Amino acid sequence: MRVAATFFLVLVALLPAAEAADQPLTRQQASRALSSADVAMRRAGASQLGEVGRMGDVAALVKALRDRDEATRAIAEAAIREIWGRSGDVQIDELYLQGLDLMNSGAAGEAIKTFTVIIGRKPEFAEGWNKRATLYYSIGEYEKSRRDCDEVIKRNPLHFGALAGYGLIYMQLNQPERALDYFKRALKINPNMQGVAQNIELLEQQGKAKRRNYI
Repeated sequence: MRVAATFFLVLVALLPAAEAADQPLTRQQASRALSSADVAMRRAGASQLGEVGRMGDVAALVKALRDRDEATRAIAEAAIREIWGRSGDVQIDELYLQGLDLMNSGAAGEAIKTFTVIIGRKPEFAEGWNKRATLYYSIGEYEKSRRDCDEVIKRNPLHFGALAGYGLIYMQLNQPERALDYFKRALKINPNMQGVAQNIELLEQQGKAKRRNYI
């Protein structure tokens, strides 16, 4: 009986810890978990920040883009994009989702109108500008796209997507040196952008060939 009673007391003492383990990480715990030696903790921390993180957490997630674990890097990038897509205003977030649906269905004109409304109501929301920049690029309005990228970077200097967008715009405008500079800036923040890395390699090869032709 004494052994059974002792086991029961130990089990009761462990229950709060077990329940705590099942609880999601707080925002602060998730941020600290990114520095854990345990890869599972780093993945969990990045994932949780995708759910509850704020713009102030993006810098820590950017560091995680260089994690030695590939899955952690991928989760961190997804978390960053989730945070960027939250305006802090329920109505704006609903409009944003409507804009994404229009964008994904190919209704570029209607999507542009929706993101323009978002920009008018909450101009500090950088992702509204970014999505409109993407749409303008998709319909060949490169100068409008560039101007919207300017607005994104004013509000979110770590936006590697907008920096890569500049690169694509300048490629279309036949300004390879400027395109190369922006692609390198994007890759410096997020080294996992394979398409950007390929564009850098392509532009550098073209630059070398052009210099050889001058000799």
